[in-house]
Amino acid sequence: MDTDLLKTFLEVSRTRHFGKAAENLYLTRSAVSFRVKQLETILGVELFERQRNNIQPTPAGERMLNHAEAVLTAWERAKQDVSLSRLQSTQLTIGAGPNIWDAFLQGNLQSLHKGLPGVALRTEVLPQNVMTRQLMERTLDMAISFDPPKMEDFEQIRIGVVQLWLVSSIGPLSLSECLKHHYIKVDWGTAFNILHAQEFGDMPLPVLHTSSSRIALDFVLNNGGSAFLPDHMVSPYLERGELCRVEGARSIPRNVYVVYWSQNDRLSQIERAVSFLARESDEGAEELSA
Repeated sequence: MDTDLLKTFLEVSRTRHFGKAAENLYLTRSAVSFRVKQLETILGVELFERQRNNIQPTPAGERMLNHAEAVLTAWERAKQDVSLSRLQSTQLTIGAGPNIWDAFLQGNLQSLHKGLPGVALRTEVLPQNVMTRQLMERTLDMAISFDPPKMEDFEQIRIGVVQLWLVSSIGPLSLSECLKHHYIKVDWGTAFNILHAQEFGDMPLPVLHTSSSRIALDFVLNNGGSAFLPDHMVSPYLERGELCRVEGARSIPRNVYVVYWSQNDRLSQIERAVSFLARESDEGAEELSA
């Protein structure tokens, strides 16, 4: 199978346009059309319904999307695995959502690299459903999440906690006063959304809804308003008086979990990584509380 055919198929699926796909892939439109036709011939089905300015995947095309992504992911991983340098014996692929990177992993990645000599790291920013699928397809070694999937034959371990505080750039404010100003809603997962609805249902309609706490922090600092943000991220701004905690709003803890296949052939490296991340998280929490 020529992986270029799969890449072309995915780009046409994403853009819904042969011309735009050609531009993005630096190909001619006829080359894109030819590649899609080649793939359809190999599979024996039509992948797209071709109407003027309206390219839509057929039912077979919809089913092919996940397979194409899985094959390309596995191929990229295979290339990296066989190309490891003589100093590196294996590779771990770690997936996490945007806010896990912002709130938990970003500060630990360099330390993780140093703490796992001989291990090459591949990191992916992925939505929850994609992480779950890639775990099942064995193309992802570790999925780190606030709301981990529960799957048979997979280990689920709590490796840390992120403490979220409602902070404001205008203040000090009480919770009732906070309701009169801009609110930025950060997506901290399902459990957070449930608790938020129960305890903070009176918050104003968000002027910004984002899955990135760094985007939310930048927006609050530059435009004013309030948001639930991790303690380690806001502590420097609290010390400088650029932000303040909203009085009367209790903090919301979010546990961080790692999920991995219990029969992975890289299990020893995964367990080392899990132990390292848990230890780093504990040390970081002690520093913040000191």
